[in-house]
Amino acid sequence: MTALISGSLAYDTIMVFNGRFRESILPDKIHMLSVSFLVPELRRNFGGCAGNIAFNARLLGLEARVIAAVGDDFDSYETWMRRHGLSTASVRRIEGLYTAQAYITTDLEDNQITAFHPGAMACSGELALPADTPLSIGIVAPDSREAMIVRAQQLADAGVPFVFDPGQALPLFGGQDLEMFIDQAAWVVVNDYEGQLVQERTGLSPERIAQRCRAYVVTHGGQGSTIHVDGRRITIPPVKAERVVDPTGCGDAYRAGLLYGLTKGLDWETTGRVASLMGSLKIAHAGTQTHAFTFEEFATRYRMAFGHALAR
Repeated sequence: MTALISGSLAYDTIMVFNGRFRESILPDKIHMLSVSFLVPELRRNFGGCAGNIAFNARLLGLEARVIAAVGDDFDSYETWMRRHGLSTASVRRIEGLYTAQAYITTDLEDNQITAFHPGAMACSGELALPADTPLSIGIVAPDSREAMIVRAQQLADAGVPFVFDPGQALPLFGGQDLEMFIDQAAWVVVNDYEGQLVQERTGLSPERIAQRCRAYVVTHGGQGSTIHVDGRRITIPPVKAERVVDPTGCGDAYRAGLLYGLTKGLDWETTGRVASLMGSLKIAHAGTQTHAFTFEEFATRYRMAFGHALAR
């Protein structure tokens, strides 16, 4: 069975500012902001939420199929995906447009400023679910507004349980939109900032959100994560990273861990720990798809981190 990963495929241009944004941005001048950052370190990576989630899912041994729209410049990314065992059968090229592009500047405190050009992603709502592959699970990750609405409805109509992950697309949706997604989705995952916005816009508490789907997952960066499920509040501890290099894509790695646990029918405590470890392994590497491990290596790290074995 296959996990459908719906979301963006993008080229990420990552720049590292060897300072702190808060020391360069004056709060009383925010209304007339004009600021420049010297970024001596620059990398261009394969990214986008769908690409990152699928890449990490494959590391865990899941069959992942990305559904996304890309532009004329997709050749190098397509080669990369095929090399890593990721199907491009549901990736459509749109002539005359660029593949989505993200320009991300990170400071020494892991704060980020991002500019995003959607390009061909604006057409991804036109894509239909694959008819040639049975789907066991899906995730609706950040994409165009239309695509996220369409994909959620397609998966709901097909009876495929899916994770709703609004991410950076959250500003595109009002309270009624978000309630619709919560009711359609089997699971909802957000970071703590996004969670606060979802709760404010819907007027729903974490407990109420969890009652309207199967589970509500909130990540807290280096502080771990919280899973609201079946009237319980499960605290998932963080995993100390070997080194902290680049936080970009850590949330996507975490979500791939969730998909693994859900697909394998693991309990929530184990699922959350798998996801937590995935984020820790990613943050130790520069770039969003530059880390690698075998499942045996992952299982060893899991045992070292949590004191018990992970069954495959």
